[in-house]
Amino acid sequence: QVQLEESGGGLVQVGGSLRLSCAASGTTFSSGGMAWFRQAPGKEREFVAAIRYTGISLHYDDSVKGRFTISRDSAKSTVFLQMNRLKPEDTAVYYCAASINTYGSRRPDLYDYWGQGTQVTVSS
Repeated sequence: QVQLEESGGGLVQVGGSLRLSCAASGTTFSSGGMAWFRQAPGKEREFVAAIRYTGISLHYDDSVKGRFTISRDSAKSTVFLQMNRLKPEDTAVYYCAASINTYGSRRPDLYDYWGQGTQVTVSS
C-alpha cells in the first residue's frame, strides 16, 4: 500500500516562499510520475506541476510557471514543490498525487494515490 504524506504548508505573506514536501512510502515506481494539485474553497481540484519518476521531465500549469519548481530527491521517495513569489490566488489545499502509469496528466482521476493535503494561505 502506497502512502503519501505532505508537509510544509502554512501562512505566508504575498511575495513570500514556501517549500512543500511529499514523502512516499510503501513501494517504488519505475514509470509514471508524481504531481501536485491544489484545491481552493468552492473550486475544483486543479493541476499545478508534475515530475516523472526518472526526474527527467517536468510540467507546470501556466499560472505557476516561473514561480514554482517541482523536484525530487535522488532516492525518488520525496517530491518537493518550491513556491516563490506567492500570490493570494495560490491559497488552497495542496495535494500530492502519484500515478503508476501516467505522467503529467491534469486529470485527477488518472492518479492512483493521494496524500491528505496541506494548507497554504497567502495573505495580502
